[in-house]
Formats: sequence, C-alpha cells, structure tokens
Amino acid sequence: SLNQIHYFEEGLTSMMYSAAIVSLVIASTCDAFMIPRASLIGVAQQQSSIAADIPIANGREKISDVDSVAWDCDKDANCVEIDACNEERCRTSLDVRIHGNWYDLSGWRKAHPAGAQWIDYYDGRDATEVMDGFHTAKGRAMYSRLPKSKESVVKQLEQTVAPDSPTQIAFRELRTELENTGWWERDMIQEYTLLAIWASLVVAAAATASSVPFLSIILLGFSMTQAGWLGHDFIHGVDDYAGKMRIFTPLASGLGPTWWSDKHNKHHALTNEMGVDEDIATDPFLFTWAPDPKNDSPLRKIQHYIFFIPFSFMFALWRFDTMKIGIEAVEEKRPDAKRELYALLIHYGVLFTLFPIQVWFPAVFFSGLCSALIVTPTHQSEELFEDYQSDFVTAQFESTRNAVTTNRFSEWLWGGMQYQLEHHLFPSMPRSKYPQLRSILQKFASDNKIPGGYRESGEFEILRMNWELYKRVAEADPVPGAPPSGGILGQIGAINPVAAS
Repeated sequence: SLNQIHYFEEGLTSMMYSAAIVSLVIASTCDAFMIPRASLIGVAQQQSSIAADIPIANGREKISDVDSVAWDCDKDANCVEIDACNEERCRTSLDVRIHGNWYDLSGWRKAHPAGAQWIDYYDGRDATEVMDGFHTAKGRAMYSRLPKSKESVVKQLEQTVAPDSPTQIAFRELRTELENTGWWERDMIQEYTLLAIWASLVVAAAATASSVPFLSIILLGFSMTQAGWLGHDFIHGVDDYAGKMRIFTPLASGLGPTWWSDKHNKHHALTNEMGVDEDIATDPFLFTWAPDPKNDSPLRKIQHYIFFIPFSFMFALWRFDTMKIGIEAVEEKRPDAKRELYALLIHYGVLFTLFPIQVWFPAVFFSGLCSALIVTPTHQSEELFEDYQSDFVTAQFESTRNAVTTNRFSEWLWGGMQYQLEHHLFPSMPRSKYPQLRSILQKFASDNKIPGGYRESGEFEILRMNWELYKRVAEADPVPGAPPSGGILGQIGAINPVAAS
C-alpha cells in the first residue's frame, strides 16, 4: 500500500542518516578506505635524498655516491649543476631506470608536478611502465633531458636491480604498436552519449526530488557513480579533451583530481602491494588478509555479514578526504588546487540547492555501495604481494580479474571498470577502446606464458569470490607478524618532507 511505501521510505532515510553520522565520525577519526598521505610518506624509517650517514633507498642500503656536483631542475626538466654539499650535509643521487637508462632525479623530485613522493617510490627501481602509462607525450619527452646517473652508480645498480623481463620488453613493443595505430583517439559520440545520460539522470533526480524522493535517491545515486567513472577517465587521460574535462570531476562528482591522483595512481603503480596500495587497506572494517593480533579488530569476525555497511560509506569518505586534501593542496600551492577547490564549492552549492537533505544524503551512500561493489572485487581476490614487484606487467595480470557483464545496463553501470586489466595496463587509453583490446591481451598472456593467464569471471561470480574472501579471512586466526596495511619498510620509498625541504 501507499502507507507501507511511505513507511519504507522513512525507514530507509532514517537508516541513511544514521549511517551518514557514523561515517563522518569514522572519517574524522580513522580515515578508513584511505591511509593519510603523511603515513605513506613517513611511517617507514625516513631518509631524504639530501642524506647524512648511510642513505636508505626503498628499505635497503643505497649506494653512497656523494660527489662534489649535484643537480637542480625546474618544472620543465631543465637542469643545472650545483654544489652537492652545503654546510650541513651532502646530497646523494636518486636513481631511476626508464627504458633501460638510469637517470639521477635528485634535482627533479621537488619540481615534479605530481609530487616528490612519486620520484621517491622508484629510487633504485625501474619506472618505465609508470612513466609511459601516466604521462602525456610532452611529459614522456622531458625525462630524456634529465641528467644521467653516474657510470659507477649504474654499474653497481645493475648488479642488484632485476633486468627488464621478456614480458616487459614484449609489452613495450605492444604499447608502441597500439600508439602508432590510433588506440588513444577518443570516440566522441560515445563521450557525448555518456555525458548526456549523466545529465539526464541529474535532471530526472531534481524533477522527482519533492514528488518521488525514493526514485530521486536512486537516480541521483546512479548519477554520482557515473560522474565518478567519467571523471576517472578524464583524470587518467593524456589527450587535450581529457585535460579540459578534468574539472568535470569536482564539479559533477565532488571528488578532487589532486586527491584522486595521489591515492589512485599509487594503486595503479603498486597494485595489491601490501603496505602501499590504499585500495586494499580497508581495515579496521574490512580485512583482505588475516592481520597481526595487534592490528586486529572485533569487526573482522563478522565482516562478511556487514561488508555492505563500510561499502556504503566509501563515497562519503572519499568526499571527506577530497576536501581535506583539497585544502592542504591550496596551502601547499599545488598546481590547479584553487581551481579544484572552487569547483568543489560550486558542486556542493548546486547539490544543496537542487536536492533536499533527505535525498542527497542517502544518495551519497547508495552511490558508495554501487561503486564499492564494482571497484573492490576486481583485485582483492587475486594475488597480494608482500614485496615490491619489479615486473609491472606480470604483476598487473596476477593481481587483476575482469568482470564479464551480462546485459547492456550492467555494461553501462560498471563504467569501464569491468575491463580492469585493460585499464591497469593502459590507464590513459579511453575506455571505449577496452572491449576491442580484450582479445589482444588474451593472446599476449598466452604468448608470454603469464601465470594465471588472462583472468575474468562473470559479474556475479566475481562478487561471490570477493564475499568468500571476506568470509575466509573472518574465520581465520590472526597471524603474528602479518604485514600491516600501511607503512611497510621496503615497500615505500620513504622521504622526510621536512629534511628534504
């Protein structure tokens, strides 16, 4: 009856209000679903590239290469020689391998637009796939202007750092072939169609906000999720259209590109690496492996029954983190930070004007549930790595499972995330290309004998696998010495921002 529907709507709204209040308390105290940036940069034994005593690079003793000459670079990678030592300390090199050549990035790290932490993560490591996957053609050309590492340092590094694997070399050849055949060109008809669907959802949600609030909640929630997927594609993109549309993300979804890049690109670069990848660091509410007793929580024993509650909190927590990081970015004078913050303020101004609180509040949690059900199962049930994975390509195959959708609505709802492997290997490629890329990657996996091959399961099967993981971990005993979800020495190229400033 109509009365029953009315009571159901009131009950749903009350539950959403309660969940919202709890989530904001959790967000302000624990920052669940996101480890604070400071802990990722500073939990491990911290060392600056301006070092005293024995420098540490990603958890191991770094080759001491103090010399009288160092480098200082601007944002365009124009570098000049400077004295390596001042009255207090001497600067060591910070060596990163890109396409077989070692570069000293010690003078470039502070000028890196995305933050110095990215340079620090790859000290003494190969960063070829990350360089190719996350940067524009202009950015990828810049690294060749950076100073080469000293020959003595290169000789020692090559004795300890794993060489490029045949899989990595084959992947780079594949990437070059795809770039030369137009795979990064956007299908503008699809782009405009997806934007039109999103706009239609917003208009329909606003039109029904007063007359049919329950329907408005569903429509608005779907629009928030789709705005997130669209923004996700724009933030990853390296073409001019994507660059212009980055501002869509804070305007339409309330999520900031700066926060997203800090958190999400780390997930892409170091997928399923325990202690670094924030997307698998969802404790103390959801555990993806049995923890050390000191890191355990009573909630773990029932996590497979209550998983939908923290799932629902996800979008609210992302919004909270976005505002916090957005304000910090303005204070740190990071690129485009003010523009992003203004866009966020416009977003909330429009949201609060068009929709009553009994609509937009539950819509945030409904969207969080939809988004979490999509983004969590494609990685959590696959391999988790306790150590740094030098072969980026093989690690992506081993840590990623695609979802095979069964109908056109699901294909739209998943927003391209069902092609998770394609996206992780080619994050800047427009998502419209991923369906055609599937057969190419299946053949690549077979030709290169990738362990586990090209992994995919039905959209409901992959959800079941994720639930079974939560159940299995819930029933397991705690494991003394199990790695924590953040701050593992050896996984993080830690840097002391105070010492380095």
